Amino acid sequence: MDAAFHVVLYQPEIPPNTGNILRLCAASGCVLHLVGPLGFRLDAAAVRRAGMDYGEWAAVTRWNYWSSYWQSHPPGARLFLVTTRGSMPYTACAYQNGDRFLFGAEGSGLPEAIHAAHPHHRIRIPMLARARSLNLANSVGIILYEALRQLHFPGLLQEGGV
Repeated sequence: MDAAFHVVLYQPEIPPNTGNILRLCAASGCVLHLVGPLGFRLDAAAVRRAGMDYGEWAAVTRWNYWSSYWQSHPPGARLFLVTTRGSMPYTACAYQNGDRFLFGAEGSGLPEAIHAAHPHHRIRIPMLARARSLNLANSVGIILYEALRQLHFPGLLQEGGV
């Protein structure tokens, strides 16, 4: 089965977040792309504790730089920037097989150059104005499972789970 969705992390900084996201991708059959430079080593014990034990089941691709990832991005694939600067709630989109969700670094988000290059398909998770942002792993889970729900959870068991 081809992956329904791709999660792209731009310069992640916190190992447990990346580990939890790897676990989400392994459990849902989605591909994880790690775009560097990373704020940690991939063999760090904190990453293993937070989900790297699922590493054998996850499809993970490591990119040294954004330009490397972008050059390999399939021409027809849609890229959604998940950002507090988005104007469209994530629930307003009709997701398609192969869509990619780009999440910025925990401390700084996505750089202005990426925002400027991709002014369309910027989505956000609604929250109170006083909230700066949500945890990265939580945000990935919210977006990913809404997209999977829209496609009726392709290839996933409908019973069991947590």
